[in-house]
Amino acid sequence: MFKNDRETSGRRQRLLSSSLAVVIGLCSISVTVAAQQPQQPPALVEVAEASAELMAPKVYMPGTVISKNDSRISSQITGQVSWVAVEGTLVKEGDILAEIDSRNHRLAVERNQSQILRLEARVKYLRSDLARLSELAETNHTPTSRVEEAQSTLAMTEQELAQARIALSQSEIDLERTKVKAPFPGRVVERLAQAGEYSVPGRQIVRLVDTENLEVRGQAPVNLAGVLRDGLRVSLRKETDILDSSIRALVPVGDTVSRTMEIRVNVPAEASYVVGTAVQIGVPSSEPAQVVAVPRDALVLRSDGTYVFRIKEDNTAERLLVSTGAASGSRVAVLGGIANGDRVVVRGGERLRPGQPVQLNDVETSR
Repeated sequence: MFKNDRETSGRRQRLLSSSLAVVIGLCSISVTVAAQQPQQPPALVEVAEASAELMAPKVYMPGTVISKNDSRISSQITGQVSWVAVEGTLVKEGDILAEIDSRNHRLAVERNQSQILRLEARVKYLRSDLARLSELAETNHTPTSRVEEAQSTLAMTEQELAQARIALSQSEIDLERTKVKAPFPGRVVERLAQAGEYSVPGRQIVRLVDTENLEVRGQAPVNLAGVLRDGLRVSLRKETDILDSSIRALVPVGDTVSRTMEIRVNVPAEASYVVGTAVQIGVPSSEPAQVVAVPRDALVLRSDGTYVFRIKEDNTAERLLVSTGAASGSRVAVLGGIANGDRVVVRGGERLRPGQPVQLNDVETSR
């Protein structure tokens, strides 16, 4: 019995020794393989500096792109419409938008011209007659009353000539008004009258919209009146595109129902908006505060949070979990260990790993 127990104990010791030898061998192999693996190569990245800036949290409100010049052009004269520019026509200031039958007005111009010629001839004769009578009066060959009558007739005829010239100017103006002209450059977007229809003064003919000079109209809460002002920097957001802009004008008159006031925002030159585009206007909701900001491209979005890679002095990457705050243009305020002057990765951080060495491709010095 004791012999069997000793044999069993010996087999266990030999099995344990063999297992221990296998584990030691595997560990040796792992250490050897790990030692033979090459170190991870430096990642090529671009960096920018975090900076201390004044920023304020923003609130976004709906806005609509409108034209600074959007008019329904009306007729100034009576007559039948003979031609109207078609929709989509691009015109310059002074170009003809529509024409009204001008035959009666041409006749009025010709009639007044004829009247002027007749009166000019009459005035010429009366002046000569007055000069002759004046000579006769000096020699007492004609009474003085005759001279005074000639002077009166000449004066009245000269006034008739002046009135005829005024009538000619008025008829020429009316003739010019038969051509409805564009008061500003733009595009015809709607025809409000058709050829053959009768027009009277005030009848709308076309809708003309200046598609180049645009702005955004929005409604801001009246409780922001102390924060908003003309020229204040704001942002315009359309889907994922964000552009910097400024308030052109603030109308400090609140609506008693909606408790909002109107603001007009400039449209940046690089924007590709058309009239009627819906955008969002980002305005400060409070006075600005001192924050540390980084470029928007420095943010690495993951399912478990937002990260920023900071480059340490030994040119290795350090990943920091941050929370974002106010934004201004391409800069975003962050909290989470980022300090003023820190170098943060803005390009190449998608596959970067904590502790990985980096090679700087370019250092951005501008914000």
